[in-house]
Amino acid sequence: MHPTAHHEPSSTAPGAPATRGRRKDARPSELLAAGLAIFVDRGFAATRLDDVARRAGVAKGTLYLYFPSKEALFQAVIEDGMVAALLAAEERMAAHQGSAAELLHELLLGWWQQIGSTALAGVSKLIISEARNFPEIADYYRDRVIARGRALLREALERGIDRGEFRPLNVEAAIDVIIAPLLMLAISRSSLRLCGQQVSPEDYLETHFELLLRGLRPAGEQA
Repeated sequence: MHPTAHHEPSSTAPGAPATRGRRKDARPSELLAAGLAIFVDRGFAATRLDDVARRAGVAKGTLYLYFPSKEALFQAVIEDGMVAALLAAEERMAAHQGSAAELLHELLLGWWQQIGSTALAGVSKLIISEARNFPEIADYYRDRVIARGRALLREALERGIDRGEFRPLNVEAAIDVIIAPLLMLAISRSSLRLCGQQVSPEDYLETHFELLLRGLRPAGEQA
């Protein structure tokens, strides 16, 4: 749980129904899910904690027991969703024994499974649209999400270059090129359908990876 969250003390008496305990344990995840849904739907500025509490089915006071401010709730949503997914990707990368190309493919599909195909995809649009008015939120997102995502891609590319799988190239520029289509796909899920309507997200990502891999291979190497 996010460090700003507070645990609600349990008041379940001996012999009380077990459902009460389960309900108390479930509240943080319910609040995070409600917060994510409203942040994505309305944006950061228009989100009200009253509405988050109402959507989660709890009193506003209960919400404040866990998250003392809207900023704390937003940060907890990011930590619970995107940062947790990045941490899992970092652990998989550390244990990966295959090629750099296989690692890069795993990172792209993992992003789709853990973020792009979920409600978390809408956070990208929120950050883009509200960064100017809430620079502290944008800075937090850059430090906790973007920087870690770039580090994962940087490691995969540098592994490939060091092993001779990929040609030498400007790694930071390559990271931008890899991320841009992912960002477009994420925005498409919560805005206008910008990607081809007849193309599934899976086919979109596979095509992106195929084109990317062809560009990364050393000159003269057969595709």
